[in-house]
Amino acid sequence: MEKDMGIVSVSRLCQERDLFVSASASANSMESPGSATDQKPEIELEFIGPKPESDGKYPVERAKAISGEKLLRNIMSDNKIELYATYGKVMNCGGGGSCGTCIVEILDGNDLLNERTNTELRYLKKNPESWRLACQTIVGNKENSGKVVVQRIPQWKK
Repeated sequence: MEKDMGIVSVSRLCQERDLFVSASASANSMESPGSATDQKPEIELEFIGPKPESDGKYPVERAKAISGEKLLRNIMSDNKIELYATYGKVMNCGGGGSCGTCIVEILDGNDLLNERTNTELRYLKKNPESWRLACQTIVGNKENSGKVVVQRIPQWKK
């Protein structure tokens, strides 16, 4: 009789486990990965080329980034979007904020970026407010989303 009860107990445990696994699977299927609650806010970016093409239009490159997670310089680098003028390619500081060669102009969406840093205030004091150092510019604040339009190498427009 003890053996039978042992078998019944094991059988019952298996049934209860199967019910638990089944209930857990049902609960998990309701929480699909990538549901709206899991999604982090995104910032869309448009990068306008520094010089017009032969048709007179400026080239546009696009990228997306999770809000508040990356510097503008890193987004451009990750997406292979040219940031530096000729001399800046060999003479930049690698994102340390000590050279001023990663200048961009924010044409739209400045409210989606961090405030100018002290480094930017020092390097850009004689330039328009819309000019930023890509290595100092955080895209988003982890909560906002929207679109930022960036003019690459704005000093070539003069």
